[in-house]
Amino acid sequence: MNEPIAPHLLERMRAARRVIALTGAGVSAESGLATFRDPLTGYWSRFNPQELASREGFTRDPRRVWAWYLARRRKAREANPNPGHYALARLQDIYPEVVVVTQNIDGLHARAGSRDVVELHGNLARFRCFDEDIPVDYTDPADAAPIVDDDPTTWPDVPRCPQCGGMLRPDVVWFGEALPVAAWTRAEETALASDLCLVVGTSAIVYPAAVLPMMARQSGAMVVEVNPDPTELTRRAALSLRGPSGEMLPWLVAQIAGGGASA
Repeated sequence: MNEPIAPHLLERMRAARRVIALTGAGVSAESGLATFRDPLTGYWSRFNPQELASREGFTRDPRRVWAWYLARRRKAREANPNPGHYALARLQDIYPEVVVVTQNIDGLHARAGSRDVVELHGNLARFRCFDEDIPVDYTDPADAAPIVDDDPTTWPDVPRCPQCGGMLRPDVVWFGEALPVAAWTRAEETALASDLCLVVGTSAIVYPAAVLPMMARQSGAMVVEVNPDPTELTRRAALSLRGPSGEMLPWLVAQIAGGGASA
């Protein structure tokens, strides 16, 4: 059973108006999506992620990289939001402003009903032209053949940009690339304006996203961590809840809602 939250901390959460929730791979893992550094087993696990998530890797072997991301997209489509995703969406019924800033690229927060999601690392379901770096509408064929991870003959050709004929790439942030300017600017502004910062399922050590909780804290926000294990953020958080987000977030939201937080 979860320990009761100290009354003064609970009242502070209930009094909040602007909430930022920073989420990481732990939230997606509870929906059955492995973390980035072990996204698939077998053949793919023998490669360094930097070989499959970089411009250099894509240039060397675009079909291999495209097939790897296609396999990840399929797994993301098959996954369902978990209770942690839905609990964050429920916060919208409690607070006037809730912004989910996520490092995940699977789109599960939006599918759970969160209306304001900032995707720092992009989204598997979006695409850009590799040469021109512009968004391109593309949908994987519904009848796409199965991919056998160690059989290159099953890897599809990389689709082409309808404007210039260049190769398409997933609209995600690769190693060596900067975060999207608009997404990062929005994340910073939201952190600075928040009075409650939830840090969920992330070690909070990957920069630049790791600075957001500290920005919120320095601006006066209450920082609440939800993670099965202690992290570098734990000693700085006003409240640290130990356990998976799929269990802890619904419980936390119920405690907040039970006190009639203002809306």
